[in-house]
Amino acid sequence: MVIDELARRFGLSFTKERRWSCLLAKFGEGWLMKPTTFMNASGDAAAAVSRFYKISPAECLVIADDVDLPLGRLKMKLDGSPAGHNGLKSLISKLGTAAFPRLKVGIAGAQGGRPAGEQMVSHVLGDFHPDERPLVSQMVNRSADAVETSLRLGLAAAMNLFNRKEESQTPN
Repeated sequence: MVIDELARRFGLSFTKERRWSCLLAKFGEGWLMKPTTFMNASGDAAAAVSRFYKISPAECLVIADDVDLPLGRLKMKLDGSPAGHNGLKSLISKLGTAAFPRLKVGIAGAQGGRPAGEQMVSHVLGDFHPDERPLVSQMVNRSADAVETSLRLGLAAAMNLFNRKEESQTPN
């Protein structure tokens, strides 16, 4: 959803790249990429694209959902462990490092936080509850703002602005 919002803001459309199992869109000197694989194999596409275009992992910004963060909360990090996230595990394995920046987007449910057991899969792959949609829309917009801020002002500035809990985090 965040990548789609960025593409909308940048006026981009995606091209299907079968050889890399992803959708790609070029902007300026960067790329937006959406793997078309299952999440636990998303590292395959990221590694192939980064090798072809000679992009180091540290030059990537991965956007990932996080069931350990409350719905709507953002957390930007320069690196870290996968914390049980299968997509991040795949990226770390295929890129050969955990040293890549990431924007974690909170998706924990409003009713009790992190889902347990089999409820996890249906929560992560399911639709948001209608009551959550306004917060999700705000989260998507703030996430896109965070990415744009990191492009304009750098990751450190974006982290300082968007890792806060306050809602008024968009720079003027």
